[in-house]
Parts: sequence; C-alpha cells; structure tokens
Amino acid sequence: MRNDHFRWTGIGCALLAAVLTALVVAQWRPLLAHDERVARDLHAHAVTHPGVTHLMQVLSDWVWDPWTMRALAALACALLWWRGDRGRALRVALATLAASALQQGLKALVGRERPVWPDPVDSAQYAAYPSGHAMTATVVCGLLLWLLPRPAPGRVRVAWVVAAWAVAVVSVLGVGFTRVYLGVHWPSDVLAGWLLGVALVALATSGPVRERGCDPVER
Repeated sequence: MRNDHFRWTGIGCALLAAVLTALVVAQWRPLLAHDERVARDLHAHAVTHPGVTHLMQVLSDWVWDPWTMRALAALACALLWWRGDRGRALRVALATLAASALQQGLKALVGRERPVWPDPVDSAQYAAYPSGHAMTATVVCGLLLWLLPRPAPGRVRVAWVVAAWAVAVVSVLGVGFTRVYLGVHWPSDVLAGWLLGVALVALATSGPVRERGCDPVER
C-alpha cells in the first residue's frame, strides 16, 4: 500500500513537472516575474554578505555537488553488488544515470538562459532548466533512503533513521537554495529538479525486488 502511494506521488510529480516545463517554454509571465523577483532579492543578499556566499559555494560545489552525489550512489552500488543484492544495485545505477541523461536532455531542449548579473558571485555551465544539482540530490538521497532497513524497535535505531531522513531533506532543500542564492538558477529550475527527481525515485523503487535469490519482496 505504501509503495502504491509513493508510485502515485511520483506520477503526480511527473505531471507537475510537465506543466512547469510547458510554462517555462511558453515564458508564462507570472512565473517569470516570480523567478526574477526571488532571484534578484537573493542575489542582492549574496553580493553584500561574502561570508554567507562563500559558505553557499562550498556546500553547492563540494558537499552537494552532483559528482559528490554520484560518488555516493556509486559507493552504494558497489556495496550492494558485493553483498549480492544486484537487483537494487542495478536500480540505483540506472536511476542515477537516467537522472543525468534526463537533465541534460531537457537543458538542451528547453535552452533556458541562466540569470545574468552585472556583479555575479558564481558561474555555471550549460542551460538553466532544470537544476542538475537539485535533481541529482533528490534522486540520490531518495534512493539512499529507500535502501535504509526498516527500523527495528529501539530508540537508537529509530533515531538513526530519523537522522538519515533529516540529512537527506536538508541536503535536497539546501542545494536548491544555494543554486538560487548564488545566482545561477531560477527558482522554477530548482522546483523542476525536485519534481523530476521524486518521479525518478518513484519509478526506480516501484515494484518487487529480488534479494539474493529469494522470492521478490515488496518494499
């Protein structure tokens, strides 16, 4: 039942992402105006607070960088493969690769320009839509949470799972904020990355998984 709910959540996120993409392509003025207002306000703060800006750069370019996230996914795949859990290893690998391909394909198709500032505090390559940082963090963190064992009774085990969820949520939301704060993305770029990321996680984790030659189990 829980798996069905998450599957429908993924479908809903995919539909919302499709609508958002259509609005961006059509250059819907209310959306663009909101993007410009939020990006302008955050950029003004970034310019006048170099210490905060430096912290955001470290978080965005190192801690939550897509390559850092992909390295975590690769490590998870290697551990799963070593344990003989090749079904989940393949799902994590394919979902991570699909996220990279999808974001680059949409960037090329939509071709949205990044914000341009007379006093930039950071720079980025490729087109803006969707945010690769936000999408990759959502996919990898979502997959890692999926791999967590269900907590057995005990405060320590439950606290560990809660801490993992907290780190994942902070990472996903935090990296999205840093990209807009640093002036390299519009808010809707980040929102699209989140929505598409959830949709990919739902797709990758739906259905039974065969563990080490056992009968399929539903997670």
